[in-house]
Amino acid sequence: MSYDMDNPASWEALSLAAQHIGMEMTHWGPDVARMEIELQDIHKNRHGIPHGGYYAMMLDTAMGYAGAFTGDPEDKKMTMTLNMSVNYLSRPKGTRLIASGKRIGGGAKTFFTEGIIVDETGEVIATAQGTFRVRSAG
Repeated sequence: MSYDMDNPASWEALSLAAQHIGMEMTHWGPDVARMEIELQDIHKNRHGIPHGGYYAMMLDTAMGYAGAFTGDPEDKKMTMTLNMSVNYLSRPKGTRLIASGKRIGGGAKTFFTEGIIVDETGEVIATAQGTFRVRSAG
């Protein structure tokens, strides 16, 4: 059995925390993943812009999934963040946040990633680097 690449509903469900804030996985393949959120008032901080914690959560999720793709829903690869550094660069001009994660190296048990968040206008909001550990699914 394999994932239907054109049907995100066939992919692994995101955590309840990610679902709670409205995060959706819009792409998942070998060494890459993309998460998106349509901005709502609940995402805003006291300054009226998205709270940086949402950026960090989106980047963490996208980067972790980038190293977890197996192509087979029966063969789950779980990941755990060992280290993550986030650079907050700008505020969104649009209303949709798009976080992309890319696995850039490492081995079978530990891997390295890069991430970026843009909005639908192309504004770069945040970048990140991370180190992740692969865990058993059980």
